[in-house]
Amino acid sequence: MTIAVAILLAIGVVTSLSGAVGILRLPDVYSRVQASTKNVTMGALPVLIALVVAKGVNSTYAARALIVAVLLLIVSPAASHALMRAVWKLGVPQWRGAVGPRSNTGENPEERQ
Repeated sequence: MTIAVAILLAIGVVTSLSGAVGILRLPDVYSRVQASTKNVTMGALPVLIALVVAKGVNSTYAARALIVAVLLLIVSPAASHALMRAVWKLGVPQWRGAVGPRSNTGENPEERQ
């Protein structure tokens, strides 16, 4: 059981570290929000599962970890979507190397030709 907890914690830490590196290294706000969402969701869930495995399924920690995990799975994508929508409506430009529409009107400039 200790090995399973260590593996789950390692997965959570590595995922959180890769998300933190992504926030620092990615070129625009759209990519950075994606990295931070991955960091929050996929970094915290293995740590919460490790807590449940370490303390036992019938503990109060397991119930709290389940509640936090469900809230993370619901709130994190919704919050990142709201943030991205606000950034898009403010007119923040995408990185020049991004694939997809460039205008903030929602239409693809390649389709206008």
